[in-house]
Amino acid sequence: MSVAKLQTTNDKLQTSPRPPVVVVLGHVDHGKTSILDKIRQAKVAQGEAGGITQHIGAYQAEHNGKKITFLDTPGHEAFSAIRSRGAKVADVAVMVVAADEGVKPQTKEVIEILKETKTPFVVAINKIDSQGANAQAVRQGLAEQEVLVEDYGGKVPVVELSAKTGQGIDELLEMILLIAEVEDLKSRMEGLAEGTVIEVHLDKQRGMVATLLVREGELSVGDWVVAGSGLARVKLLEDFSGKRVDTAISSQPVVALGWSNPPKVGEQFKTYKSAKEAEAVSVANSNIGPAVIFQVESGPEVTNKKISNIVLKADTQSSLEALDHAMKTIHSEEVGYRVVFYGVGNVGDNDVRKAVAGQAAVIGFNVAIDGSAANLAERNGVSIKTFNIIYGLIEEVRSIMSELLEPEIKRTDLGKLKVLAVFKKDAKSQVVGGKITSGKAVRGATVDIVRNGSAVLTGRLGQLQHNKADVAEVAEGLECGMRIDLPKEQIRPIFIQEGDVLQIYEEEEIKRSL
Repeated sequence: MSVAKLQTTNDKLQTSPRPPVVVVLGHVDHGKTSILDKIRQAKVAQGEAGGITQHIGAYQAEHNGKKITFLDTPGHEAFSAIRSRGAKVADVAVMVVAADEGVKPQTKEVIEILKETKTPFVVAINKIDSQGANAQAVRQGLAEQEVLVEDYGGKVPVVELSAKTGQGIDELLEMILLIAEVEDLKSRMEGLAEGTVIEVHLDKQRGMVATLLVREGELSVGDWVVAGSGLARVKLLEDFSGKRVDTAISSQPVVALGWSNPPKVGEQFKTYKSAKEAEAVSVANSNIGPAVIFQVESGPEVTNKKISNIVLKADTQSSLEALDHAMKTIHSEEVGYRVVFYGVGNVGDNDVRKAVAGQAAVIGFNVAIDGSAANLAERNGVSIKTFNIIYGLIEEVRSIMSELLEPEIKRTDLGKLKVLAVFKKDAKSQVVGGKITSGKAVRGATVDIVRNGSAVLTGRLGQLQHNKADVAEVAEGLECGMRIDLPKEQIRPIFIQEGDVLQIYEEEEIKRSL
């Protein structure tokens, strides 16, 4: 049967109401994860909650007998990565804003995403029990971003809550279900399954594992699944609690095993009746080519940049895509970064070898470091750091890049001396005597020899004497003798003369950062 005929068959099937799929977005540290965790603790059946042993990228909660699917992704970066591939992933968004901080840069980014995708959303003002909480100020800040909540004259629902105590969580869930009811969400519950890949990771025992969010139809063990060039004969399905299931229906997230070719996060999947048909689609899709991540800048505008090399490892494919999206926000006219190697899994010996070859630093996200890799890195002077917060990792990349920035030189003028006598002349050092006309002379300072208003030579004040005794400094109005040590790279020696003025100063290198 052709794909067109299968599609026609699917179109004739009846649609039924389905649970809403919800994504929680907001500024870092405003409580997205805390809210998701609180809902999971309070609204997931005890047996199911106890079975959750790993992060699969989604879970289902129940409120007043109705299910809600929550996408538990690394934040709006991952959501953007999925969205950039044309996936309509979420039906409803929860935009979290902390009551004690208000609208922040990432809040504004979330607002732009929601406007662009036209996703219905509810504002969750979190941390209302924290010191300095001001929910009205949050409302005003949102209004300034053209987001008018209901009690501020607009149409956007708002809920005040505390993820810490659970206050307002029920109201938030009720609001999500109300929005879902207004949106009248319906899908096919039968026929060939379609949906989105929301998570991919490598399990040492079970091989490649993908979390699939079913949007149409019914996904069953034994089905042939294609996502991009990814291909699987489903040999095992598990729900979010790790319980084996035979089938999954619309809005249900499931873990699927059996991949011969791994899929990519954000790709749309479809099921097919036969291996022949599925393999043909997979091969055709492989010719299109995968989405490129960690693409290195190129072009004449970056040819003079100094580049930091990085080896990057993460726990999942979606984390890598989220990191790629976040790292692209780092901009500098002087320095850049290049990801010379990246992959899913713990930091191992091969990663360290790649770092040695590419003179790179190794950075991990939500991964461990193998013991042998740590020893190999120590022997080869390779830096390895791991993070479990995206923005901590981004700051580390900024720090690595900052090491390549030329330091800022801060000059502090100390004083001036008029040369009254010259006692010794040679190419390495010269000894002179004179009077401090302003400020002071300090041993170890830098000295410019000024003649006719222009500096002709720069040296270092190596020795300082007053009344034939070695001293650390000499004050204004006093006479002194000094030895000026000169740079070795002089082609033709320049000698200090009587009447020259020595400008004495200190220079401090100040490290710059992005």
